[in-house]
Amino acid sequence: MSTERNHIQPVRFFHRGKIVDVSGVHPTRSVLDWLREDAHCTGTKEGCNEGDCGACTVVIGELAGDANAPGAIGGLQLQTVNACIQFLPTLHGKALFTVEDLKAQCATPQSQKSPDKKHPVHTLHPVQQAMVDCHGSQCGFCTPGFVMSLWSTYEHHQAEGTQPTRQQLADDLSGNLCRCTGYRPILDAGQRMFDLPGVRLDTKPVVAALTALQNDGQDLNYAAPLGARMDHFHAPRTIAQLAALREQKPRAQLLAGSTDVGLWVNKQFRDLGDIIYVGDVAEMKTIETRGNDQGGELYIGAGASLESAFEALVQRVPSLQDVWLRFASPPIRHAGTMGGNVANGSPIGDSPPVLMSLDTQIELRRGDVVRRMPLPDFYIDYMKNQLQPGEFVQGLAIPLAAMRRQVRAYKISKRFDCDISALCAGFAIELEEGSDTVKAVRLAFGGMAATVKRAAGAEAALVGKPWTQASVATAKLALAQDFKPLSDMRASADYRLQVAQNLIQRLWLETRTEDALSLEETSVWSVMPHAAVKAAAQGL
Repeated sequence: MSTERNHIQPVRFFHRGKIVDVSGVHPTRSVLDWLREDAHCTGTKEGCNEGDCGACTVVIGELAGDANAPGAIGGLQLQTVNACIQFLPTLHGKALFTVEDLKAQCATPQSQKSPDKKHPVHTLHPVQQAMVDCHGSQCGFCTPGFVMSLWSTYEHHQAEGTQPTRQQLADDLSGNLCRCTGYRPILDAGQRMFDLPGVRLDTKPVVAALTALQNDGQDLNYAAPLGARMDHFHAPRTIAQLAALREQKPRAQLLAGSTDVGLWVNKQFRDLGDIIYVGDVAEMKTIETRGNDQGGELYIGAGASLESAFEALVQRVPSLQDVWLRFASPPIRHAGTMGGNVANGSPIGDSPPVLMSLDTQIELRRGDVVRRMPLPDFYIDYMKNQLQPGEFVQGLAIPLAAMRRQVRAYKISKRFDCDISALCAGFAIELEEGSDTVKAVRLAFGGMAATVKRAAGAEAALVGKPWTQASVATAKLALAQDFKPLSDMRASADYRLQVAQNLIQRLWLETRTEDALSLEETSVWSVMPHAAVKAAAQGL
């Protein structure tokens, strides 16, 4: 049934202790603008307005499918996101938590009100008190974003009865940028907050409210005027509804995590028209193993978050840990999807090189018709792909056999955390059993051409040859014929080619048959925690 025939509904979500109904605002109005201008919750700040700085960090709560699932807190899944690039209708059926909610958590009971008996006494939340104690705020502009990231960490670890390491705190805060205080006192605060008397979120009223919203049984059909035109925001709940709606509206803008589309609105001022949101389709978030180890696959639904998708990959291929943690930031990985990163077609996307190295097939759907193709065949030219009108990316299928090869992924960028790649490489190599002959190899690069693509010449130079320094030298020469990279603000063409060649050398150093370097010897993560501890001890 077409959602076009459903009545127009308000956006309904839980905020400040109650369900709020929002109508009349345009579907592309950001959560941040609504908070500051309509709800008058001005604690959340606008910095970059593109999801980079973290000043706008808020926490979104959703019902946990399994109350005992990893990361579930009292029946809720809590995740940080950037409010500046999230469209307001994506909150439908969810809970929105901002820095103002921490004040409400710390209000004293009725019997302990202030002397005038009119107002409750408020104390600071442990996260906020720790920031004060450790001098973690100077100008204060970025502080609410840091506080909300720390609050999410605090709630998760309190639920598990654990405390994060200093490096884990740094990972959780990698999407929050500070320009004046520096990170040492903020990391101190992240550790200090667990030493203070605990304050926990009461999830029961939130779960009750979200359950009531979920039980209304209707997919969202929201609309608001833009001049004389009415723009619709459709949020189907099943993949069949999504497929039917996409066929009916092939020109509508598909929306998943809004980590890219949000910038189209904020920075390019694009007019999106009608929107079809895939974030409420549970089937699109499927991550499961299908078949057996011999002929099976890891299937990742196109709506699965980047965080969930990379977590599933790293469980099978631990060497992908570095690229997972360096892919954007936690708020971006919580909202963005791997399917969206692939469908976007950016030549500097970080998922496609990894997926190409694993022989991934992309699954496309139009109506009831589903087809698959090798991921490299999906891209035609710069920002052009094989999608037909009315078709969408349904999932990604990764052969289990490909994950048994030696796999590496390398991200090269000017900034270590939360930066766009100058180039990204995904490699996989398999040697003949009992020898050093290359049986199969995949060398995929992003940032080297108009699309992410494999280095066909360099691969051909290695297959059937011994995995030696001489073969590597031949492959590096072939790479210069595979790619003619461009120079831009992130890197010159010469730099890109040299680094790409050097990464093949690194692959050999890590996978050669004799004296191969271990992951610990080549990964910065093996030394960073020690460096952080040393710096803390020295008061740096």
